Amino acid sequence: MKKGEVVHTAYGDKVISSRIPVRKVFRKHWLLLVMLIPAVVYVIIFCYVPMSGLVLAFEKYQYRGGIYHSPWVGLQNFKAIMIDGKLPGVTRNTILYNIAFIFLGVVFEMGSAILINELRNKYFKKTAQSFMFLPYFISWVVAGAIMYNIFNYERGIWNSIAVALGGSRVDVYNTPTVWPFILVFLKLWKQTGYGSVVYLAAIAGMDQEMFEAADIDGANAWQKIRYITIPSLVPTMMVLVLMAIGNIFRGDFGLFYQTVKSSALLQPTTDIIDTYVFRLLINNANVGVSAAVGLYQSVLCFITITICNKLVKVANPDYALY
Repeated sequence: MKKGEVVHTAYGDKVISSRIPVRKVFRKHWLLLVMLIPAVVYVIIFCYVPMSGLVLAFEKYQYRGGIYHSPWVGLQNFKAIMIDGKLPGVTRNTILYNIAFIFLGVVFEMGSAILINELRNKYFKKTAQSFMFLPYFISWVVAGAIMYNIFNYERGIWNSIAVALGGSRVDVYNTPTVWPFILVFLKLWKQTGYGSVVYLAAIAGMDQEMFEAADIDGANAWQKIRYITIPSLVPTMMVLVLMAIGNIFRGDFGLFYQTVKSSALLQPTTDIIDTYVFRLLINNANVGVSAAVGLYQSVLCFITITICNKLVKVANPDYALY
């Protein structure tokens, strides 16, 4: 009898267990498990150990008592958040910005990967990919300084050109409605090159016989992209989108803080949960309330990824994360 085989008995059908003893797994794959130890230790130290600090959300933090001996206040920190009234607004901004980042990111990253793959001149292909990848290495501090020199009211490049052409100056740093477009553009400018690498790797791993068969059938470049390349990239896209959805309530702090700083005038359209937590901690030094907002953010992320993964599993189990 083989493992996994169904055996008919007088008491009903039985399936021979295919479970391999843990001891045999360790004996057979011990080298791979040893190589896994640094990653496991890293995750434990930087992901699981800090979770014990969530208790701060239910305490009034005092430096003398520390994390575990500060006075317990129950849900008072969450009540303070509700009274403040800013949480719904920053939550809405965080969701809307991330939806734009995810949707447009998929379009630009996949599109640029396909276009680069279609290039036939290998030198131009390498050069184009390098220039697209370069913004990823520029810090948000530098990007913020670049934006300031472009949109500065007095000496910015944008206003200097506008005045030279006979137009009037625009005070971008006092115009909240334009910043959603600027921030989305900056995010795409910085992440497109890096994100396209994953899709390029997926394209490189595709079965070339499919493209050869399409050539024999007389398919042109667009038809191969539409009926072979894009459908083959869907599994990769679904995994990346699900991972991004898991962080849909988390914003890129560097992007939002370094470009607009702490401008109160721009907060209605640029304030997100991460910058809100930062201000609570820096301006009010209220560790408990900041921890409560952080816990609220983490719970929402967990619920979102769980629901989305369940929906994907119902639609197509092959695309689910777990």
